[in-house]
Amino acid sequence: MEYKISDKFVNMKPSAIREIFKSLGKPGCISFAAGNPSPESFPVEEIRKITSRILSEEPITALQYGVTEGYPKLRELVSARLKRVYGIGSDDDETIIVSGGQQGIELTCKVMCNEGDVVISENPSFIGALNAFRSLGAKLVGVPLGDDGMDIAALEKALAENPNAKIIYTIPSFQNPAGITSTLENRKAVYALASKYDVVIIEDNPYGDLRFSGEDVPTYKSFDTEGRVVYCGSFSKILSAGIRIGTLTANKALVSKIVVAKQVEDVHTNMFFQMVCAKYMSEYDLEEHIAKIRKLYSHKAGLMISALEKFMPSDVKFTRPDGGIFLWCSLPEGYDLGEFIKRCSEKNVFVVPGTAFLPDESETTRSFRLNYSMPSDEEITRGIKLLADVVAEMR
Repeated sequence: MEYKISDKFVNMKPSAIREIFKSLGKPGCISFAAGNPSPESFPVEEIRKITSRILSEEPITALQYGVTEGYPKLRELVSARLKRVYGIGSDDDETIIVSGGQQGIELTCKVMCNEGDVVISENPSFIGALNAFRSLGAKLVGVPLGDDGMDIAALEKALAENPNAKIIYTIPSFQNPAGITSTLENRKAVYALASKYDVVIIEDNPYGDLRFSGEDVPTYKSFDTEGRVVYCGSFSKILSAGIRIGTLTANKALVSKIVVAKQVEDVHTNMFFQMVCAKYMSEYDLEEHIAKIRKLYSHKAGLMISALEKFMPSDVKFTRPDGGIFLWCSLPEGYDLGEFIKRCSEKNVFVVPGTAFLPDESETTRSFRLNYSMPSDEEITRGIKLLADVVAEMR
């Protein structure tokens, strides 16, 4: 039969990153395209012990339905850690467990936005969030991202020109894809504009725990006095991506509506893995584990930056992140990004084109994203050399 796809989805495109994954089966390929945490960061042995004990001692709780808001013990532990580490959580806030940070973003937009309402995001931004907003009929307006965060003048212009703007979406720490961290001054300026124009801020912070240099910057939620910030966190980068456990912290009034929206989607987040997370936090030293991940990524990021400095010509620009798992490269004027990506793939090296991260899909860019958490040390050095060879060939 001929399917009549809904207006919301008829023009939706698959994630460029997920599509690239389909091409990574060739022997010897080097992928800088993933957004995955390093397998070395998984506490496999500890999780093996925890899962065995859960199934021996609490199988019914693990295998039965749970409440939509999340496993009570995990919510308690997450709330305490957010308060201790990030200064997040007031008497008017509530923390719930969601199926990955991605669901928290999507649910907030679903609750806040009518079709045609505007979501303002950094440009470039996380493709998963952009597609979630698109799928709900929201209009995306991108604001350029500078070294210190969102362009404040451009943000105010976007807010003034779009009175139906409902959300500012930001990844302020080790941004995906750019690797940039917004300064405190920039964050306070963004918050002031959100207050002036009465919009909600979605603070997406899956990489905040992965700082390996520099000083921590206070989260938006830590200085939120108006219930204006929805904070989305995740266990994906600090424990396991596959368990799909995320967190959402916001004003109780907004959370009550988000809970209803979640009941429509999945009833509740996977109970078994919520229990795994809770027991890991209770019985092991999560902060010590995170410190090991930071050390690992510090080494890998340093190796990639050194290789870029050694092999790439000086007119290829790249960011130098203080944490997270990505950096952002930009080719000089006159280069065709599509041709560059094609030639790289012919050499069995894969990167994500910057076009995947643009709020305006008709826009062009000469930039691409590199991931350093997944490839081995040898792959990082050899892969960057191959990318530099393509730049030289195209010159």
